[in-house]
Amino acid sequence: MLKKVSLTNVHTGRKSALVIDTDTDAKALIGSGKTQVETAEIADIKGLDETIQRLSASKKNLDDRVVLFNGLAKCFDRNIPIIKSFHLQANRVKTPRFRGLIADVADDLAKGEKISDAMAKKDDVFTPDLIALIRAGEEAGRLPEIFRRIGNSQKKTSRIIKKLKSGMIYPAVVMVLGIGVVITMSFTLVPAMSKLYQSLNHDLPAATKGMMAFSDILLKQPWVVALPIIGLIAFFKNWGKINRLKFMQDMFIKIPSVSNLVRKSAAAVGFRTLALLIEANVRLTTALDITAATSWHYHYKTFFTKVREHIMSGMTMPDAFLIESHWLGNDGRLICGFMETAAETGADTELLNEIAEDYEDELDTAANQIDKLIEPVTIVLLGSMVGFLVYAIYAPVFSLGDALLKK
Repeated sequence: MLKKVSLTNVHTGRKSALVIDTDTDAKALIGSGKTQVETAEIADIKGLDETIQRLSASKKNLDDRVVLFNGLAKCFDRNIPIIKSFHLQANRVKTPRFRGLIADVADDLAKGEKISDAMAKKDDVFTPDLIALIRAGEEAGRLPEIFRRIGNSQKKTSRIIKKLKSGMIYPAVVMVLGIGVVITMSFTLVPAMSKLYQSLNHDLPAATKGMMAFSDILLKQPWVVALPIIGLIAFFKNWGKINRLKFMQDMFIKIPSVSNLVRKSAAAVGFRTLALLIEANVRLTTALDITAATSWHYHYKTFFTKVREHIMSGMTMPDAFLIESHWLGNDGRLICGFMETAAETGADTELLNEIAEDYEDELDTAANQIDKLIEPVTIVLLGSMVGFLVYAIYAPVFSLGDALLKK
């Protein structure tokens, strides 16, 4: 349910209105971030107004997630009570979904629930691997560090997505202009050339026929063109769920350039979590079990689960890593070498953190260069499209001499 909270400052009279996605007035007050110098009026948003608000309001986004986790980390560092820490984030987030989420989680915490259990109820916002990571922080007593890591990770993801979006603006504009050119030429130059070629009993060039067919689809069956656009929107909207399908993870891990990024991302999360738990003196088998739950890629989830089984049967960690190293890809032997060194020196956490830091540095470098990787692909695609349009439009003119000679 959506609720509208109108806040009025008692000193200045200044008013502001906020929309919160929650079910009670008490939670709506928490989600609004009401202060002691403000009065509040709460109204339910129902029926058509609610539908319009949900369609037009900002959806849950990565920026709010970054703000929430980084803000909680700062509060926990300064020993601010957990419930108050959540209350303090209400004025920092921007979407009705996150305002309501903060209120709901704070209410569950007031009833005695753990942070991980309260957040697990919001599975449309917090994925299972995030919840497992939060549980690891609770187990190790390192929630501020975990929240800061999640916030930084989400910030990097947000930066990559923004780069991708900005990189797609230019191609999108050119494609719209290209479609406009196709429709315009289909109504002006092409019909005249088509009649001329018919009078000469000569076929139009294949490229021009293709452009005319595409124009007919745009004019007579526009929904056919809308299908791939709707498909792409649905794909990116449900990317989190799609990315967790085994066949999709297998597909990505087989693509040469993408495979490296996928493996390093999954390994960095896994080894950093394992180091954190071992450093907090969590039992090794329990640490491996939690680490497996935090791994978003099933190769690494399987790897840590298998290592745990080997250790429970009496095997050492280096040997267990060596047996299951095939799950780690090309870096498997390298990581096993690190673990052998760790076993001899007793520096398990240092070396696990070193592996994670190396992978995170490589991922940061790749993220900073992603716009440079998009640019050449964009140029090739746009060049091909523009070249095809130019050829399709001018091919009848260039071929007119052959048609006349044949006549």
